[in-house]
Amino acid sequence: MRLIIMLTALLLAPVAAIAAPQTFPSSAGHLAVETVAGGLVHPWSLAFLPDGSMLVTERPGRMRIVARDGSKSEPLAGMPDVFAARQGGVLDIALDRDFAQNRTLYFTYAEPFRGGGRTAAARARLETGDNPRLTDVKVIFRQQGPASGGAHYGGRVVQAADGNLFIATGEHFVDRDMAQKLDNHLGKIVRITPDGGVPRDNPFVGKQGALPEIWSFGHRNPQGLAINPADGQLWEQEHGPMGGDEVNIIERGRNYGWPVVSFGVNYDGTPVGTGKQRQAGMVDSAWHWTPSIAPSGMIFYTGNLFPGWKGSLFNGALKFMLVSRLTLDGAKVVKEERMLEGLQERIRFVAQGPDGALYLLTDSERGRILRVAPAQ
Repeated sequence: MRLIIMLTALLLAPVAAIAAPQTFPSSAGHLAVETVAGGLVHPWSLAFLPDGSMLVTERPGRMRIVARDGSKSEPLAGMPDVFAARQGGVLDIALDRDFAQNRTLYFTYAEPFRGGGRTAAARARLETGDNPRLTDVKVIFRQQGPASGGAHYGGRVVQAADGNLFIATGEHFVDRDMAQKLDNHLGKIVRITPDGGVPRDNPFVGKQGALPEIWSFGHRNPQGLAINPADGQLWEQEHGPMGGDEVNIIERGRNYGWPVVSFGVNYDGTPVGTGKQRQAGMVDSAWHWTPSIAPSGMIFYTGNLFPGWKGSLFNGALKFMLVSRLTLDGAKVVKEERMLEGLQERIRFVAQGPDGALYLLTDSERGRILRVAPAQ
């Protein structure tokens, strides 16, 4: 059976992943890490197209198609204006669940706004062929609140089973207390329809002084968003200050504490908010990292290539340059495994490929797409 799985994975793998791999230990045996494609400038997100090619965003303002052999298209035409400064630029991408029929995708980016940028989301159609491009581009969400000079955009987007979209937004590293106020979108997770409307069952619909798109609040800088296939529950991961990076299970209308409580401290060593780690009325994190690993990108693994890892939650790490695998017992995190620490690459994004392998994006001026599979 294992031989069949391995042969299937080899057939589905991108052609460029046949180069000599690096090998790393793990609880599933030795892992082979191969370069699928290089020459990407700060790649931020990746989505697999039905033909096995990959749609990749680059933070400076581009989106490309990367073929299975690792070759890259020219930047897609049709992108909106982007505020590409510091952490800002083109961010996440997600294919509509009916993409094979409607060719619709969603992406987030830092939109120029009042001398800085704000998190925005758009929908578009992907046209491929000799001149790949985006058409019918429509902005479906614009963050309300003060602009960011280049920090804490959040920006992850996922589509739920009902078709609605969750978008994570950062608090812009400005007036962080705005994450506790409902009259703005800073430090929030919002929920919208695919055309940008407000679902009627959002928790703050009709509440005076509250924006109706808000689903949860009290977030700092969310860099991961994923739906647990076991129960449909939304999970989120966010950067803390100095310590206190969090994994949260997101519940409708709840307050996640920033900047009142935190497991971390401010960069000058002073306490955050109350100096407490917990407070009544605020949701505790399911997991936290102290010291900070700077997590980014998260997936629940469902493939067959690593059968012992089914149901695990994988997280990339920028600061600590590793992949963190969290073992779950229902909604409880029971164990962490850190892997690929010798890779010495900032991991911006983790994806599961159609072959069951893990695919990573490395965040640098010479960013790569890496494929992680059992070593032969």
